[in-house]
Amino acid sequence: MKTQVVVDKKNKHIICTSFANGKNHDFRLFKESKVHLKPETTSETDTGYQGIAKIHANSILPIKRRHKHKLTKEEKRFNRQVSSERVLVENIIGFIKRFKIVADKYRNRRKRFSLRFNLICGICNDTL
Repeated sequence: MKTQVVVDKKNKHIICTSFANGKNHDFRLFKESKVHLKPETTSETDTGYQGIAKIHANSILPIKRRHKHKLTKEEKRFNRQVSSERVLVENIIGFIKRFKIVADKYRNRRKRFSLRFNLICGICNDTL
């Protein structure tokens, strides 16, 4: 199972979740989830969301290394800055993984996955 979590950095709350099979690409999951971001909202994503700039202009994502071309020092500095801003989101995802629903292979019924995951997100919102 692949999960997508939308986090509000100011409040440290999980706003939205969506799920798909593990074979789906991250960006495809984003398009199918139909999450609508306001144009003034800044989205900070990881490299799995390449192409989000066509849909949402105010998005920040790290620069990927090209085939046989290393990143320049400025590109590495930019990636370090992006990752330092995303650390709060990664900490929230790490907090969710403590419940082992995402960290390990999910072996229960798929129908109940979304309910259980959303309950865990509710617990995370209360504690953080």
